[in-house]
Amino acid sequence: MKIALLVLYFAVLIGIGLYCRKHATDVDGFVLGGRNVGAWLTAFAYGTSYFSAVVFVGYAGQFGWKYGIAATWAGIGNALIGSLMAWFILGRRTRIMTRHLNTATMPQFFEKRFGSPSLKIGAAIIIFIFMIPYTASLYNGLSRLFGMAFSIDYSVCILLMAVLTAVYVIAGGYMATAINDFIQGMVMLVGISAVIYAVLESKGGFIAALDGLARVSDQNYSTPGIFASFFGTDPLNLLFVVILTSLGTWGLPQMVQKFYAIKNEQAIQKGTVISTLFAFVVAGGCYFLGGFGRLFSDQIDIKANGFDSVVPTMLSGLSDGMIALVVILVLSASMSTLSSLVIVSASTLTLDLIRDNFYKNMSESRQVLLIRGLIVVFIAISAVLALIQYKSSVNFIAQLMGISWGAMAGAFLAPFMYSLYSKKVSTAACWTCFIFASVLMTANMLIRPDFPQILQSPINSGAIAMLAGLIIVPIVSAITPKPDKKLVDDAFSCYEEKIMVPLSTSLNSEK
Repeated sequence: MKIALLVLYFAVLIGIGLYCRKHATDVDGFVLGGRNVGAWLTAFAYGTSYFSAVVFVGYAGQFGWKYGIAATWAGIGNALIGSLMAWFILGRRTRIMTRHLNTATMPQFFEKRFGSPSLKIGAAIIIFIFMIPYTASLYNGLSRLFGMAFSIDYSVCILLMAVLTAVYVIAGGYMATAINDFIQGMVMLVGISAVIYAVLESKGGFIAALDGLARVSDQNYSTPGIFASFFGTDPLNLLFVVILTSLGTWGLPQMVQKFYAIKNEQAIQKGTVISTLFAFVVAGGCYFLGGFGRLFSDQIDIKANGFDSVVPTMLSGLSDGMIALVVILVLSASMSTLSSLVIVSASTLTLDLIRDNFYKNMSESRQVLLIRGLIVVFIAISAVLALIQYKSSVNFIAQLMGISWGAMAGAFLAPFMYSLYSKKVSTAACWTCFIFASVLMTANMLIRPDFPQILQSPINSGAIAMLAGLIIVPIVSAITPKPDKKLVDDAFSCYEEKIMVPLSTSLNSEK
């Protein structure tokens, strides 16, 4: 049953990739689906790119163990801040301005918005440096699950996931990724709901499981029932988790790029609702499930096997059918995120570094061919890094997921968001934010013991990088040379363009 479901799942993914080849003949079609992607596909593409095996296996297990049922706040934050507010604040303005400036990547946006080719190169380098380790970390959550389900070597899992993702992304580009993300999203919705029900039933149901969690004791905490409490064991560090995993989507290139491709106003409105509900179920469900991890403490040795062993242990007693569903769930989460990351990485390197600096007259067909070639390169590099991490038991690659989020979102969130709303943002403010976040997160990786206790965690440092950017940009913009007025006025002119809309869209057009 497990093998049959996997074969069917893989066949559907490849078939969709081959079907979508007609949408991937030029750069705009390959990278953005022709900017004609509807609400459901965009919302699911956003959600499936957001949540991967890192969340389901790594973060849910780690934070559920540390904070108990209060870890669910991370999932709620992902839904309200990472989805609802992100779509509401960024979605519409991003779609309008990026189309007006004719930009397909975040570095291109910074170049045309500020008239600064150097900003584009700087943003592209940050993405290139911090995106690859993130892609490698996506494989980490699969090793224990595949070992549990099939007793096969992790190397086979990595190779399988890499090859299948490469086939459908290279064939169909963004549109194939979006359609597959929709299917993978449905698997994730059904899968996480079924898994939560099955795990809680194995402990006597929700009430009995919650009661059991309230009875769990730990020598580090004297408060009775703390793992079943509202704010858990450490509200401050839990807040940093919520900030990093929720606010981070506002500045991650692979997330923001979803808004470039959305079809129209109605699609944005529907997509906001769909994406938020998806996040409530998937993210909320993952962290909620992880919150019951300590009920299985008699089977888990955290010191020996780490937090990644928590969720697989919780699932190990399920039926073959449920385990097959879990494996496909985690594969879906990881492959959808991997496909989104490699498209962003390959298009950024092609359009923002190679084409504009080394091969300025490159034809459309050559650009698409180069993007496809670089997708293979990025997937291969990430697979090799994952194999190195697995074979040598090096842990730093897995830790770089938090560092990658902190660096990229810390660098881009504030400059990008303010640039959509304010004409006063300066080039110097963008550079300051880029450098601050990159240096902070690199230092956190290299000299972590020298940091203050609260900032030694990559998650806490990443959250600080994002919040600091929201202060840095307006302050630096106020004391540095103002941007070119003509350039800025042209960028913002797109918001003033008059259009005719039906009454079903806006009552303002009623005479």
